[in-house]
Amino acid sequence: MSRQSTTGAGLLGGLKSLPPKKSLGQTAYEKLKQAVVRGDFPPQSHLVEINVAAALGISRTPVREAIHKLEREGLLERFPGGGFFVTGLRRQDIEETFGIRSVLESYAARVATLMHKETELLPLEQKINQYQRCLDEDRIEELTLINTEFHDLLYGLSRSPKLIRLINELRDPVYRFRKVLLSLEEMARLSNEDHKLMIAHIRRRDADEVEKLVREHILRGKEVILRHFDLCE
Repeated sequence: MSRQSTTGAGLLGGLKSLPPKKSLGQTAYEKLKQAVVRGDFPPQSHLVEINVAAALGISRTPVREAIHKLEREGLLERFPGGGFFVTGLRRQDIEETFGIRSVLESYAARVATLMHKETELLPLEQKINQYQRCLDEDRIEELTLINTEFHDLLYGLSRSPKLIRLINELRDPVYRFRKVLLSLEEMARLSNEDHKLMIAHIRRRDADEVEKLVREHILRGKEVILRHFDLCE
């Protein structure tokens, strides 16, 4: 797979000049990370420090700081010819991320089923309806964020800050995987059908069934991502 250069305006178009009165290094890091996670920089895109700095309207020093931080997090790697490139999917990362998710998120859904108040299900149902409207209107680019918000709301009902914190540590790679999954029409539709079933079981406080459904929901996604990975290799 060839690496794409960011010397043109195309890939850098999503980066805007930074607001004043902020730590430039931290803000540059947040902007770059968001762009990588959202997929504005596709895997293997070549990031050149001076070009990123120009796009953000800042000096190269905070950009260098941001890039090295993203390198430590595994989102960027050094390019032998100079600069850095956005890391792609790795089979080990897929296996580990989905394996951990299947345990943490199914347990969080189980606890949420037991701990929730009836009125707290309304925001979840609203997200399901919002997602369905976007799906029916072919607004596919909006699905990933709505899907993420649904899961955040669901696991928030567990009332377990420690559990939610653990789940959120995987937030960035999960977002990237969701974007791939929900670009496939069959998976996008099946995802919302699963969410509807989750709500039905949660309303009945059937914790065993909710836990099983969430685990199957996540592991099905893993198999699709692995097939996608194998096709791209």
